[in-house]
Amino acid sequence: MMDSLVIHPVMKAFLAGSVSGTCSTILFQPLDLIKTRLQQTTTPFQQGMFSVGREVLATDRMVGLWRGLVPSVTRTVPGVGIYFSSMHWLKTNFCSGNTGLLSSITVGMVGRSIAGVTMIPVTVVKTRFESSTFGYKSVGSALRIIYRTEGVRGLSAGLLPTLVRDAPFSGIYLMFYDQLKPLVPSLLMEASPDLGHFVCGIGAGSAASAITHPADVIKTKMQISSGKALSLPATVRMVYSVHGSQGFWRGLTPRLLRRTMMAALAWTVYENVMRNVGLK
Repeated sequence: MMDSLVIHPVMKAFLAGSVSGTCSTILFQPLDLIKTRLQQTTTPFQQGMFSVGREVLATDRMVGLWRGLVPSVTRTVPGVGIYFSSMHWLKTNFCSGNTGLLSSITVGMVGRSIAGVTMIPVTVVKTRFESSTFGYKSVGSALRIIYRTEGVRGLSAGLLPTLVRDAPFSGIYLMFYDQLKPLVPSLLMEASPDLGHFVCGIGAGSAASAITHPADVIKTKMQISSGKALSLPATVRMVYSVHGSQGFWRGLTPRLLRRTMMAALAWTVYENVMRNVGLK
């Protein structure tokens, strides 16, 4: 039974996605922390990502840049695995292994939605760990405290904007990624397929990150509001009243860097692993 589980294509996709997600999460966690800190502030003054980075280094030293890494990995390892295995299953069963323009968007959105709903409690914990206002000791204790004080609503805070951010991001990303791959010179793909996939990932990640960033700002605000769960419309009004339209673009630079590089690296590792296990 174990042998059939290990060789199952969906399980291979899950493991490949988990490996790729772990590598990229560890490497780019500092950018995610800086992005959260930028979006967390309630003052109209816009700090830069470098000034926030210097503040973190001054108070928490280098290790402070990786604050929230444990919940990030706790979320990413199964989350990215679920995402990639869901997409592999959808492609295999509904797209005959190939995806066109519309099917790429649909597969990416459905795969990310499944992963997003499944991992939302850990996403809430991750965001709060990265902020500077919560003193949780571990992922498990944080989940218990949030459930005890805020209930299921606290554990699912920001689910709607998370899906509004992640589902379109993944759909747009997969669409651009699949469309860019045939445009990469065949000579480059033959000489260095990893570099070719990485280039496609950079282009797809940049476009998807920029388009979905306002939803990321709203998601962060909703997830760090302890004990006073904000609705989506109330959060939108709050961001606009304090920061104006520019408030919806806070933290864009670190998120653009992180999501673009993370997605590019994750897909490169994923393609490599899948190729080596005989599914590419």
